[in-house]
Amino acid sequence: MTNRLRTEIQEEELAEQELIVEEKPAKGLPDNFVTQFLKNGVITTEDATRALPFFLYLAFLGMLYIANRHISDNTVRDIDKIGKEVKELSWEYKSTKAELAFRSTLTQVAEQVKADSMEIKPSEQPPQKITVKEDAQ
Repeated sequence: MTNRLRTEIQEEELAEQELIVEEKPAKGLPDNFVTQFLKNGVITTEDATRALPFFLYLAFLGMLYIANRHISDNTVRDIDKIGKEVKELSWEYKSTKAELAFRSTLTQVAEQVKADSMEIKPSEQPPQKITVKEDAQ
């Protein structure tokens, strides 16, 4: 009678060794459009490396374009915000001007003087125009 546990352990070890022995094949370049484009001779890697500064220049110009767009959008937002503030201040100016015109009327001034208990009384005679005659010399 053999030890059944020992044989199972040995079989498992052999199976593990077989799994370890199997190695994955070395991966090459992925088979996509760019690698096929470079391999088939349409453009060589030397041509691609020679054109790299130009592509970097184009990428830089693209980033400048995007940054300029963001800055201009922010400027437009600021202009709109300042325009709204100008409108609000204009409305406030007009309402304050109208209130001042109302408070400077004769009746409002008289009421304010009466409320402050000053001893000033309004004139009962209308104002007279003073004219000066020039001598014809």
